[in-house]
Amino acid sequence: MSMRLPGKGLVEGAKPVTFSFNGRHMMGLEGDTLASALLANGVHLVGRSFKYHRPRGILTAGSEEPNALVTVGSGEFADPNVRATTQELFEGLSASSQNCWPSVETDLLAVNDLAAPFLGAGFYYKTFMWPAAFWEKLYEPMIRRAAGLGALSGAADPDCYEKAYAFCDLLVIGSGPAGLMAALVAGRAGADVILAEEDSRMGGRLLAEQEDIDGKPAHLWAKDALKELSEMDNVRLMPRTAVTGAYDQGTYGALERVAHHMPRRHSLKECHLPRECFWRIAAKHAVLAAGAIERPVAFRNNDRPGIMTASAVRAYLNRWGVAPGERVTIFANNDDAHRTARDLAQAGVHVAALIDSRHDAPGSDLFPVMKGAQVCDAGGRKRLENITVRSVAGEEKIQTDCLAMSGGWNPSVHLTCHLNARPVWRRDIAAFVPRVGCVPGLVTAGACNGEFSTAGALREGAAAASAALEALGLKVVSADLPQAEDDPYRITPLWAVPGKGRAWLDFQNDVTVKDVKQAAGENFRSVEHMKRYTTQGMATDQGKNSNVAALAVLADATGRSIPETGTTTFRPPFVPVSIGAMGAGAEGQGFKPQRHLTSHQASDERGAQQLEVGLWYRAAYFPKHGETNWRQSCDREVTYVRNHVGICDVSTLGKIDIQGPDAGKLLDYVYTNMFSTLKVGRTRYGLMLREDGFVMDDGTTARLGEEHFVMTTTTSGAGQVMAHLEYVMQVLRPDWDVRIASVTEQWAQFAVAGPKARALLNGLLDNEIDSESWPFMACGEVSVMGVAGRLFRISFSGEEAYELAVPARYGDALFRELVSRAEAAGGGAYGMEALNVLRIEKGFITHAEINGTVTAFDLGLQGMMSKKKDFFGKPMSQREGLMAEDRMQMVGLKPVGAVKQLTAGAHLFNPEDPVERVHDQGYVTSAGFSPTLGHSIALAFLTKGAKRIGDTVRLVDHMRGIDTLCEVVEPQFYDPEGERARG
Repeated sequence: MSMRLPGKGLVEGAKPVTFSFNGRHMMGLEGDTLASALLANGVHLVGRSFKYHRPRGILTAGSEEPNALVTVGSGEFADPNVRATTQELFEGLSASSQNCWPSVETDLLAVNDLAAPFLGAGFYYKTFMWPAAFWEKLYEPMIRRAAGLGALSGAADPDCYEKAYAFCDLLVIGSGPAGLMAALVAGRAGADVILAEEDSRMGGRLLAEQEDIDGKPAHLWAKDALKELSEMDNVRLMPRTAVTGAYDQGTYGALERVAHHMPRRHSLKECHLPRECFWRIAAKHAVLAAGAIERPVAFRNNDRPGIMTASAVRAYLNRWGVAPGERVTIFANNDDAHRTARDLAQAGVHVAALIDSRHDAPGSDLFPVMKGAQVCDAGGRKRLENITVRSVAGEEKIQTDCLAMSGGWNPSVHLTCHLNARPVWRRDIAAFVPRVGCVPGLVTAGACNGEFSTAGALREGAAAASAALEALGLKVVSADLPQAEDDPYRITPLWAVPGKGRAWLDFQNDVTVKDVKQAAGENFRSVEHMKRYTTQGMATDQGKNSNVAALAVLADATGRSIPETGTTTFRPPFVPVSIGAMGAGAEGQGFKPQRHLTSHQASDERGAQQLEVGLWYRAAYFPKHGETNWRQSCDREVTYVRNHVGICDVSTLGKIDIQGPDAGKLLDYVYTNMFSTLKVGRTRYGLMLREDGFVMDDGTTARLGEEHFVMTTTTSGAGQVMAHLEYVMQVLRPDWDVRIASVTEQWAQFAVAGPKARALLNGLLDNEIDSESWPFMACGEVSVMGVAGRLFRISFSGEEAYELAVPARYGDALFRELVSRAEAAGGGAYGMEALNVLRIEKGFITHAEINGTVTAFDLGLQGMMSKKKDFFGKPMSQREGLMAEDRMQMVGLKPVGAVKQLTAGAHLFNPEDPVERVHDQGYVTSAGFSPTLGHSIALAFLTKGAKRIGDTVRLVDHMRGIDTLCEVVEPQFYDPEGERARG
């Protein structure tokens, strides 16, 4: 640790820690980051840039770092693209450079730098367009191999992740002077406070400054403030937690790095510790005290290892006791960078010169100050060796191994832009600041609001908390503000130093000043177009260091002001968030949500095979011992319903509660048939059309009261129908007094079907039912073993059947009880496969039939199209083409050829016609084997189907190799009169 300064830093005297970088073993101290430990060991070259593979060193000291991205660990534990500036050091840490081959010292891909004249802005748009045949075999594979920085191991992630929720009165984002003051004021007033800080140690920039607050060193004042906050029961301190995004209704996303600072010799799962936790924080109010980010200055070769931001040099010196160089120079356009030179000189580090581009820059007795001068070039390649300084006296070289540059500060406005607000330009500080009211309930304070003095940050933090407390109705406990530095911030903008050669803006994506000017010259004048043409700000740092300077260069190139040029869109997350953290709890499951029924566990215990239906997982069938295939299980379950009693979970059907004086009017309008005349305690089947006259959905609606209906939709159509009702209410008939709510997940609902269904229910209901009190299509409230529920006598199986609904919390217990009683009566549970066969036997439709291309006429349901009223889709449904007799209509099919198997998706032809597209007569929508009838059956759409009952058609399924003859029959195969369902 040759560059560690005795007596400096907050980690002095800490426990030594061994680690390795690129196979070289080194030593650091507890409290170090990997970056500070590398600098302490004199290591500056840590990586290579993305496009040109230029040598890159550590630029910053925070999460905005664009250069020092490394891979931590190896094998299945390899974690790529980790910022060395935020990775805490731990015993045995192993890190390596990435995006280089064979090593960071000798990277053969640096040959790209020689081809730079051919790889300028937009070269990919110009190069990969021709010849077209090259794309698939050459360009795309080449781009895919070159894409990315670090490499994934290819092994499954061995770690676990967690998600959590938190609620508070006030969320304070950032623990610098503004954040600490806001938390103190709110905490003392009794508000529930969460203080979130992305760093491992709270205190913000106070940990990196040589200044006093209330007569004591700033870091000690921060320590005392944190001690007071930690002793408050109403305050939660959350270090290592970066707030990543602002969302609606005061919700904030936050990533907590739980175990990144711990060794990974074994999987964290073994110690039940998550790697990361993704928080959803619901805050009534929030204070953004995220500070500011120092921006570099663009000049020729300003990307050399050893060139850093001035604030980073100051942080490594004061917080970690590390001198990033032996002979340091500073290049600045503002007063703040003078503090870096002062701290270095007082620590005994040689300051070769401070180059200030302003002619009125302050002087110093500690180090030479070159006023009105600019750094125009840097020498060296793998490490800075010298700089060239240009002034009115000409150019001169200065020998130096570290250059601390400062082009001013950019307030961290990112979270304030996540709800589409744009920041406001402040000319006095040459930076963008947040727009007032950008995020409801959020107030900005301190450096992120453009207030760069410590005293100003303390004032704004206290004021922001007081405003939040007033809004919360809490009394503010008055307290004197601490005394602190209150120097004004002085800056004269300097974005890029004129001259030949490449001056770098985006260090990670290798974007130069010339690239931005070229984009403007090729008419990519919009800042968003320039961003995409040059890839400026599209790297992992999201342009935190470079965006403002780039748009300033663009403004100059296009003759506009910076406010006129505008900014790009800042989007969440503020820092990278692993997919594992965002998908916590869903490892190995893919990205689609999984919705489980209340009967899911009980079904799994019975060996049910699960089937995904509209994001729900439903039991397909329940295998028994000795059954070797699903057909045997399905046939058995069908016979349960036909001969005894079967139980099926139908909770996935969409359930929409509709209430209000105009509820009947709404139903009359969205359904083709009448519902306002439906009696209380009765249920009716309805058909719903789209605006173009085609069928959208079907289902039953029950009337539970004069102004209270419950609509049932298909499983897959629930969301679409809900959106449709909202559209009708908000756009077409906003004058109707009616309210709707989706209650699908509030009720567990089970079909009890079969000849013994009523007897089974009477063993559960507190009041028995009979055919007179509960006729077919009746509904009403019931009591199920003391639990209030609902009972609907409806049947989708063709047998006497009921659907029993209870609040979801009772679903598991009721399902187990129903199945147990059904098994005692010779029946049992049945799944989707049996349910499908039962409904095909009855000719009932599902979304397989109402697939978006059929009309009520096609389904044979034109009689449900009321002539007495208007309804949604009626005018278009009456078009001549939708009522033509030569349309395909729904029919039933049974095999008469040698092959008895019928399959969904097969096409139909006249027996004498060749099997060609032009002779296609229709297609099969649903098919299955009916154990009741003893043969396969199917539902299909056939041209002029209603007039072809008794005809023979040819069924062809090329994919499954099936070719057979079928008889066209009525779609109702079983009990066409419905006598069994009516009891």
